[in-house]
Amino acid sequence: MALAKRLAAEFIGTALLLAIGSGAGIAAQRLAGGDAAMALLVSALVGATGLAVLILTFGTISGGLFNPVLTLCEAWRGTLRADHVAPYIAVQAAGALAGVAAVHGMYGLDLAMATQQARTGGGQWLGECIATFGLLCVFIGCGRARPVVAPFAVSAYVMAACWFSSSSAFMNPAMTLARAFGEAGVLRLADAPAFVLAQLAGGGAATALFIWLHGTARGAVRT
Repeated sequence: MALAKRLAAEFIGTALLLAIGSGAGIAAQRLAGGDAAMALLVSALVGATGLAVLILTFGTISGGLFNPVLTLCEAWRGTLRADHVAPYIAVQAAGALAGVAAVHGMYGLDLAMATQQARTGGGQWLGECIATFGLLCVFIGCGRARPVVAPFAVSAYVMAACWFSSSSAFMNPAMTLARAFGEAGVLRLADAPAFVLAQLAGGGAATALFIWLHGTARGAVRT
């Protein structure tokens, strides 16, 4: 399939993913009446459900990655051409920012917002690294062994990670960047680089593990 069509699918899918996640977060905070656990449960459930639907919708076109870490993983494993990595990441980042901006427009918020609430420290970074490691394990393992159920497995893991990780499990550099410009209280822009490095470390470790276990996937590259 033409690269332009795949990039369009990644842009739209990532934008919708961030719109779902950011919009659900705002709505949950407003409707939960101060019940943080309920707000987190609703946000995680809505986000995971939306992710599964979007993977099923766009997966046959672009792979349904919506995440630069998954893009790099696929290139390393040999299922995505190296010269497609930069365009994929660019449209994922642009889509994430567009999705958050659209939600802000819907809710009458400033297009860009900032928070002074710190989200940093070794515990946060370790949580993000472990959460992303697990995401890549599920993505690669289920994608290889049971591709039909992979969208549901990935989405179920995302919901679980939102609860077990100390970092709230962003697990996605494009999402991390966009949410840093998003609704106040989520993530300071200054804290985003460390989160991205933790995500890359966790994703890289999981990819290396599965390449060691199974080898690369040469021959299945999307052209």
